Amino acid sequence: MKSAGTRNLSPRPALYTLDYESPVGVLEIAGSDEAVYSILFNDEDAAVNVQREDTPNVLLDCYEQLDEYFKGKRHEFTFPYIFEGTAFQKDVWNALTTISYGKTGSYKDIAVAIGNEKAIRAVGSANGRNKLSIVIPCHRIIGSNGKLTGYAGGLWRKEWLLQHENTFKKE
Repeated sequence: MKSAGTRNLSPRPALYTLDYESPVGVLEIAGSDEAVYSILFNDEDAAVNVQREDTPNVLLDCYEQLDEYFKGKRHEFTFPYIFEGTAFQKDVWNALTTISYGKTGSYKDIAVAIGNEKAIRAVGSANGRNKLSIVIPCHRIIGSNGKLTGYAGGLWRKEWLLQHENTFKKE
């Protein structure tokens, strides 16, 4: 019997987690020695994944940069991260990073920015699959009518983040 064949897939690197207790809840940072893969709100009341001896520097850098963000001292992130998704999702997420701190945009703005102005719903779907909360600023997307729209972390968090950035933005 002939084998259907196998693909030589490189294994995903070991993942580590570190929790950051933010003013809007615990954020779980997950990543490898090389990059951060996700920053997601969890339902814990306090940090569970604390710094250990083997916590990679990239996670510690992310933690520190998030702390600076929440203190109003950081407006951009510089630690290495990787987003995993389709080409379309990556286009959307890259476009999200062009919305400056303290500013907002709409799903339509992102659809136009990626050259597919009719893909407003698909942009919304990709926005909702963003695994790098705050760093890929999907919280900066509001409805074309100026009203807050869905946010995976909850609308109350989105409102808080927007008010926070408005307080500390540089004119």
